[in-house]
Amino acid sequence: MTIEQLKSAYEVAYQKSATDIFFSPGRVNLIGEHTDYNGGFVFPCALSFGTYLLMAPNNEQKINFRSLNIDAVYSLELTQLTTPLPNKAWANYPLGVIAQFIKRGVSITQGYDILFWGNVPAGAGLSSSAAMEVVTAFAFNELLGTGYDRTELAKIGQASEHEFAGVMCGIMDQFASAQGKKDHAIYLNCDTLAFDLVPVKLEGIKVVISNTHSPHHLDSGAYNDRVRQCQLAVQQISAVRPIKNLAELLQADFEQVEHAITDEVAHRRARHVVGEVQRTKDAVEALQQGNIELFGKLMTQSHISLRDDYEVTGPELDALAEAAWKVEGVLGSRMTGGGFGGCTVSLVRDEAIPTFLEQVGAEYTEKTGLKADFYIAEIGDGAHRVNA
Repeated sequence: MTIEQLKSAYEVAYQKSATDIFFSPGRVNLIGEHTDYNGGFVFPCALSFGTYLLMAPNNEQKINFRSLNIDAVYSLELTQLTTPLPNKAWANYPLGVIAQFIKRGVSITQGYDILFWGNVPAGAGLSSSAAMEVVTAFAFNELLGTGYDRTELAKIGQASEHEFAGVMCGIMDQFASAQGKKDHAIYLNCDTLAFDLVPVKLEGIKVVISNTHSPHHLDSGAYNDRVRQCQLAVQQISAVRPIKNLAELLQADFEQVEHAITDEVAHRRARHVVGEVQRTKDAVEALQQGNIELFGKLMTQSHISLRDDYEVTGPELDALAEAAWKVEGVLGSRMTGGGFGGCTVSLVRDEAIPTFLEQVGAEYTEKTGLKADFYIAEIGDGAHRVNA
């Protein structure tokens, strides 16, 4: 939808004009998966599509939540803003953000009429939830004059996801949505939150996102299981070498202490994390040196580790990645996001894109009975006010 169409939709919904419009992007993670909550490195970039928030104050002591993507409407008194809604209501994502402002001592004394619309495919692993959290945080930060920086807004979004959605996610998704910059990826240390914006220069190569249309469900428990398994590995390793998180270990360090992990599943999870942190470091260095071929190989190695050691891919993601690997002109392909469905991300030479779309699409449908969608990714800016 265009901005004008969104403004018209707001007028239909609330019989008045929106006074403010904000946007936050979804993200794709190029490499560094399931390392963020283990204190490791990630390398995401913001996308050009995301979530819009239109709002205006009202004369009621309540906040009204509507979405053009979902039918359910919620109207909450200002005294009801710190309690999650039941039945996994979509409004828990922005509501949880508002609750974080209140927890930080911010007074909400004004009611608002809010309308969301997003063009991040839901359940695709491209962080539609983080985009909604961050756009809400950015909007209230602007309107209430609270002065939080973008890193704090990302923390607010992450806390909302933990407390109101029940997903113990790392910081990556919200951070990328808040801090993204056009044509750059974010090399983020998830332990310290130190980061560098790295130019993504891909001459004759495109980033192609492939959607399995097998939606991932991070709140299904499988994601939180991985968090607990990594925590168990840290606990057992700490009996022989005290550590705070798995990402502290270099590969050589891990080989010296991995015997302490007596749980076989936790051992495999830890092996992935330690290897993925190193792959991410190597991939960023390769990109900075212009060695895109090595970057692509590391992406493929990442998928294999996520498939075999972390077990978060599944038949649909594997089918897409394996089909991509067969196409000449594909430098690398891997699942992106939390897994259990969602999307892959591939580096594809320009001249190979038509073959990629046809061949990968046909093989995926043959293997799964599903139809994939493909997006040529454009790397965009992080959260911002829309001037309209």
